[in-house]
Amino acid sequence: MPKEIFGPDYSFLEKAEVLTNTEILAIARAFAKLGIEKIRLTGGEPLLRKDLVPLVKELNGIDSIKDLSLTTNASLLPRYAQSLKEAGLSRVNISLDSLDEESFKQMSGGRGSVQAVLDGIDAAVNAGLDLKVNMVVKKGANESEILPMVRYFRKCGITLRFIEYMDVGNSNQWKLDEVVPAKEILNTINSEFKFGPIDPNYRGEVANRYQFNDIPLEFGIINSITKPFCSNCNRARLSADGKLYTCLFATKGHDLKSLIRSNPSEESLTQTLSDIWSRRTDRYSEERMHSNKNREKIEMSYIGG
Repeated sequence: MPKEIFGPDYSFLEKAEVLTNTEILAIARAFAKLGIEKIRLTGGEPLLRKDLVPLVKELNGIDSIKDLSLTTNASLLPRYAQSLKEAGLSRVNISLDSLDEESFKQMSGGRGSVQAVLDGIDAAVNAGLDLKVNMVVKKGANESEILPMVRYFRKCGITLRFIEYMDVGNSNQWKLDEVVPAKEILNTINSEFKFGPIDPNYRGEVANRYQFNDIPLEFGIINSITKPFCSNCNRARLSADGKLYTCLFATKGHDLKSLIRSNPSEESLTQTLSDIWSRRTDRYSEERMHSNKNREKIEMSYIGG
């Protein structure tokens, strides 16, 4: 969460403005009726939510949900990993942009530590959670850490995913020349390790998958800058204050909090969600390179990845 925005004087949401577990569950059940099978809890930092474990248990009770995951900076995982696993969490995605403390601090805005993330990874492994580690690669900041990250997580047997530095939100002063393209990341890995492409697990998977030739371990690259995938996007994002966003780069969301607090029928809520999704026209990533217009976008810290 950018310290330039969320400083000591920032006025955070009142508790009444945040969706309750009951309200989140109602929306999740409506989405499940429309065919959604995967739910990811993300942030900001989802482990800061005091009633997260009960929420995971309730979401896991929705019959049609087959994959329930969480994205985290891992600092609180030693405290919660086991209880989350017992509540029904399937998997965690952990953000770690470097094993070098200096470049880690540069990427994280000075917060946290490499060791705290590694301790969280250990806690997830010990709890029996599946996990992936996500590394955002930014030129001039941490591209020298690509191979050290590959070496480390190959030894651990953990899937690593590289993410092209994206222009999400407005606070990161994104510049195109700070993007390390997927092709360059692949060339860097190929200088030491041989690998080949493998098929996606499902339609709409955002990461291109590769497997090392010498061990049965894969890694992935999310390249929404150099190879946008808007046409296959099937992700909806719900913010803590009840806004539904149909694109990671959206300018505004659809107010579901007012709707859910008006006590709609299950059929009415499901139809509203269907209507919102069927009318979506988002394709920002495809338009990015062909437009000179600056536009305000929702911050990553509001809706996660």
